[in-house]
Amino acid sequence: MTIDAAPRPLAPATAATRTRVDFWFDPACPFAWITSRWILEVERLRDLDVRFHVMSLYLHNVGNELPDWYRDLVDRSLGPARVAVAAAERSGDGILRDLYTAYGTRIHQGGDKDFDRVTAEVLAELGLPAQLAAAAHTDAYDAGLQRSHDAGTDPASGGYVGTPTLHLDGTPFFGPVLNAIPRGEQAAELFDAVRVLAGNPHFFELKRERTGRLSFA
Repeated sequence: MTIDAAPRPLAPATAATRTRVDFWFDPACPFAWITSRWILEVERLRDLDVRFHVMSLYLHNVGNELPDWYRDLVDRSLGPARVAVAAAERSGDGILRDLYTAYGTRIHQGGDKDFDRVTAEVLAELGLPAQLAAAAHTDAYDAGLQRSHDAGTDPASGGYVGTPTLHLDGTPFFGPVLNAIPRGEQAAELFDAVRVLAGNPHFFELKRERTGRLSFA
């Protein structure tokens, strides 16, 4: 199969053709990172209105029994999520795309798990006040984090979908969960398939066993 190296020209945007994509992320979640890079790849080839929102692995796992290694990640993930909310409250939700890219490039592609150090670098890169790093260690932004997290739930049931969470024109999805980032037309074809499923009111689940290792390339 041939993969186009350059994006195809987009048809003029109309209310009928443009797809709104709301994407919920936790900076520490590797699967959310891969899916987010996929949707940004699709953005080059399809007419999308992509908006980023903050969710929380910590809030998602309140009351859950977790392996020690995952509990450590979940507990530490609260810091970057709080900082993301603080940055959005200061600069608007539009900052979240670049902030998430700066976080994910360091945490997932760079393998840096020192979230305090990463946060300081992210704020400096985006020209945000260094003082926002303090949000990681206070509950001052937890109410805002809870609101953002809850906005990602399924409006019909009120239940949380999962991470990554994607809403296509208001239809909530858990996933797609990917091991690697599809590129070019492969990315667009996957999106087209997901959009078809989102348009079917009777569809609710499709799953298979996970194989292979994660790739952030």
